[in-house]
Amino acid sequence: MPARPLVLVVAPGDKDYRGYCLEQVADAYDVVLLTDTEPSWEKPHITDHAVVDLSDPAALLGGGRALAGRHNLAGVMTWDEWSVVPTARLARQLGLATTAPEVMQGCRNKATARSLFARHGVPSAASVSVRTLQEAEAAAERIGYPVVLKPASHAGAIGVLRVDDRDQLATAYQAAGRTAGQGTESTSVLVEEFLDGPEISVECVTYRGVTTVVAVNRKTISPPPHFEQLAHSVDANDPLLETVAPAAQAAIDALGITDGVSHIEMRLVEGRPRLIEVNARLAGDMIGHLVRLATGIDLPRAAADIACDRAPDLTPTRSSAAAIRLLYPDTSGTLTHLTYDEPRPHWLDRLHFQCRPGDQLLLPADGGNLFTGRIGYLITTATTGQQARARADRTAHAVTAVLDRGDGTRSTAA
Repeated sequence: MPARPLVLVVAPGDKDYRGYCLEQVADAYDVVLLTDTEPSWEKPHITDHAVVDLSDPAALLGGGRALAGRHNLAGVMTWDEWSVVPTARLARQLGLATTAPEVMQGCRNKATARSLFARHGVPSAASVSVRTLQEAEAAAERIGYPVVLKPASHAGAIGVLRVDDRDQLATAYQAAGRTAGQGTESTSVLVEEFLDGPEISVECVTYRGVTTVVAVNRKTISPPPHFEQLAHSVDANDPLLETVAPAAQAAIDALGITDGVSHIEMRLVEGRPRLIEVNARLAGDMIGHLVRLATGIDLPRAAADIACDRAPDLTPTRSSAAAIRLLYPDTSGTLTHLTYDEPRPHWLDRLHFQCRPGDQLLLPADGGNLFTGRIGYLITTATTGQQARARADRTAHAVTAVLDRGDGTRSTAA
C-alpha cells in the first residue's frame, strides 16, 4: 500500500473546538505537529511532533525546519489565527504551496485590509486607524455615531465595542487599546462605521487563485456594546448564497489570497453585503463541522489538500442544515450546577460542556471574553436552517446552569 502524503499542522488548538479538524485531516494524510505543549488528545492522529514557543516566529520556523528534516513534507497548514503569517513563511521557506506571507499579513491587519477593499471597490466600512484618544474622538465625529472600536490585529471579537456617543468613547478606546497592544501585525486601534444589519459569514475555498463559495453561515450576535457570537447556522440551500458570493470573491481577490480556506465576515445593510473582515483560515466555533453536516463538504480536508497543492473535492453530498448554540450564563460568577435535563433527541449532534462546577465564569460585560464566559455548546441538525435554529433554542432551554454571584445571590440560566 503506497504511503500517504504527510502534512505538517501548526498549532492544533484545543480538542473541544478544533479536534474535528485534526481528525478529518488525519483521515486522509499522515500528520506531524508543531505545537507549544506536549500532545495529548492529538496522539492518535499524528506520527511525530515538535514542541516550540509558537509566539516566537523564529522558534516556529526552526521547529518546522527540524520536522522537515525528518520527514518528506507535502504541505504545511494551520487553522490558528495567530499562526497564519509564520506558517506561510515556513511553507515558502520549504518550497511548499502557500498564499504569500505578505498577503497573510494584510489579512491579519484590518487597517491594511480596509485599504485594499477601498482600492478594489469592495463594499466595506469607513475606517480610521488611530493612536490616541483624541484621534479616536476626531475620527468618530467624522464617521458619525454609532461607531465600532476594535484592535487592528486580533480575533474573537475581543476588544471590539460599539460606541453610541462621545461619553462612551474613552472607556471603549481603553478596552480596544489594551487588546491592540497584544497585536503582532499592528498595535493600533480602528474607529469604524457601524454596519447596521444581520451578520453572516461566507466560507470559501481558493485553489490556485480560483475561489469557490461553499456555504453561508447566519450568526446571532449579542446586544451592544459587545459583539459576542451566540449562535451560527448553515443551510445548504440558503438563498443568500447567490447574493453574497460576488462580494466574498471580490474580498479574496482584493487581499490577494491564492490558496486556502477563508472565513469572510460581513453584514447585510439594506440587503446588500458589506465586508467586516477576512480570516484566511478555517472558521472557529465549529462552523466547519456545520458545513459538513449541511453540505457534506470537508473543509479541513480541503485545506490540507490545498496545502499539498492538490485540487480539493468540493462536491456537495448532502442538502440539509445544522446549527450551533454557544452557551453562556446570564451573569458572571462561580458555576455551582450544570445539567442537561431532557432525553437526547436524534438530531442533537453534539452537546459539550467546557466547564464544571467550581469554575469561575467571566462575561464580556465584566471584563471577560469568549474564552472566560462560555459554558459550552450544542449542535443540532434539520432539513432547514430555521428548523435547526429552533431545535438548538429548544435544546438550550433544557440546559440548567446555576451560578453564585459572590454576593450571596444565585443566578439560574437556561
